[in-house]
Amino acid sequence: MQFLSAINFSSPLLASTTETADSSMVVAAVLLSLVVVYFASKVGGELSNLVGLPPVLGELVGGVVVGISVLHLLVFPEGGADSSNSLIVTFLQTTAGLSPEATPAVFAAQSEVVSVLAELGVIILLFEIGLESNLKDLMAVGIQATIVAVVGVIVPFTAGTAGLMILFGIGAVPAIFAGAALTATSIGITSKVLSEIGKLNSKEGQIILGAAVIDDVLGIIVLAVVASLAKDGVVDVGKVIYLIISASGFLLGAIVLGNVFNKTFVAIADKLKTRGELVIPAFIFAFVMAYLAAVIQLEAILGAFAAGLVLEETDKRKELQKQVIPIADMLVPIFFVTVGAKTDLGVLNPAIPENREGLIMAIFLITVAIIGKVITGLSVFGQPEINRLAIGVGMIPRGEVGLVFAGVGAASGVLSKPLGAAIIMMVILTTFLAPPLLRLVFPESKNPVQDSEKLILDGASGTSVAIESPQSILSASNDGGSREVIPDSLDS
Repeated sequence: MQFLSAINFSSPLLASTTETADSSMVVAAVLLSLVVVYFASKVGGELSNLVGLPPVLGELVGGVVVGISVLHLLVFPEGGADSSNSLIVTFLQTTAGLSPEATPAVFAAQSEVVSVLAELGVIILLFEIGLESNLKDLMAVGIQATIVAVVGVIVPFTAGTAGLMILFGIGAVPAIFAGAALTATSIGITSKVLSEIGKLNSKEGQIILGAAVIDDVLGIIVLAVVASLAKDGVVDVGKVIYLIISASGFLLGAIVLGNVFNKTFVAIADKLKTRGELVIPAFIFAFVMAYLAAVIQLEAILGAFAAGLVLEETDKRKELQKQVIPIADMLVPIFFVTVGAKTDLGVLNPAIPENREGLIMAIFLITVAIIGKVITGLSVFGQPEINRLAIGVGMIPRGEVGLVFAGVGAASGVLSKPLGAAIIMMVILTTFLAPPLLRLVFPESKNPVQDSEKLILDGASGTSVAIESPQSILSASNDGGSREVIPDSLDS
């Protein structure tokens, strides 16, 4: 991403685009753009949640509807649009007296500002994901989850990259980028479904969730590597090795140093008495880490993710998570809606002969995305009665992480329109398919709790005690976790 380079430190942001743009009209255009973004994200998210799908998927679809594919409310020059394609600019001409001569400058400035806000949104998204990723859980998931995660990264990445290069003649860098988009797994989608069907604490559920967490970390490293490669447009083996080592070392170094920084951060936050005493220092740290990652040729989002991992270990993590949520609610939807808005699904229209290759690429990516994850269940060993198909199916959804890949690829310009649209279609379909398939591969039982690990959480000590009781009832918590509700007859 070009987040830092998008800001001209020697002159105002709007002036970096053009000196002739009327700043009041640019502000008006940006405000209307945000109205469109928030309306699309909210309507799409609510409708998606209504049918049992993750809201982020609805935000993406909402972006597609208001973007270049359908309504042309939110369009961008990098997608081939100009001011004449933007209904927002047309609306300003009609209602605010925007002159035809000034429209190109206003449109360019508006697009730049919204794009920068979207990139800031994805940085905050990765910071938030880091805050929610427990390091102890990452290290305690066991070798089974690690193997599943590694296979789930290598197989789809290799198959997707090689297939695009051999079958479609795609260049190395865009093929690698598309292959990388196939690697991640959405832990949020899978955990929600497992909780609903009472399988969250089963052996299969624990392996799936552990592997999904590791997948996210591996996916962020892969994203940092391929995005850095996209900047040069060539594949240099030496640079690839450097990026892998530097990305891994950056994360490990941040974690090690974080143990020292944690105490300093808490001490500083305790001494501050004005508003934002916790969240402002946290964002300073996150943005400094993002800057350092960019300086060593990695992606800024990797630094933000590492910052989140470090601060997750502090005593103030719960309070910090609560304070970050409303900020993320304001900025993260801009990223997802923008990704959808920039996606021209018209390039997959089979009625147009030159679009058929893009549609075939989409089918290929979807096939690899599904098979490449289902096969991970076969890598589980030493568990003769485990449901390997369920483990593989649980790894299928790409969700928000896949969208991050698509968004970074579109911003870098490395992906062609057909290939970018094919990746978006892959993300949408795998996310839609995963919930019903998970319910299908897990056999129903009269008492689904018997298939789960029974845990009683002792509120006083915080310890867990395993039990085997058909009378215990597993109930799903709102945050996607689970807890045991024990009848009064067992309290004694």
